[in-house]
Amino acid sequence: MARTTRAPAVKLVGANGQISLGKQYAGRQVLVEEREPGLWIVRTATVIPDNERWLHEPKAATALEAAMAWSASHAPDDADVDDTLSRLGHAER
Repeated sequence: MARTTRAPAVKLVGANGQISLGKQYAGRQVLVEEREPGLWIVRTATVIPDNERWLHEPKAATALEAAMAWSASHAPDDADVDDTLSRLGHAER
């Protein structure tokens, strides 16, 4: 992992309690840890919603990889679309 060290920057905490980290972090989620009064550690983070966590488990990852491999080796085909739609309870096209 590449590590970049920048000189410390003085930031002003506004009246609303916010500081700006810069446009390069706009929209990113961060973890803010207060190690002791006045000492904060701010780290970028990727947060996974609880209802999507299953997608990152090994079983789901294996199934998704298999599905992607299958789709890469099988061209799209509309030959059985009417049969598929009827089995799913949809009206025929």
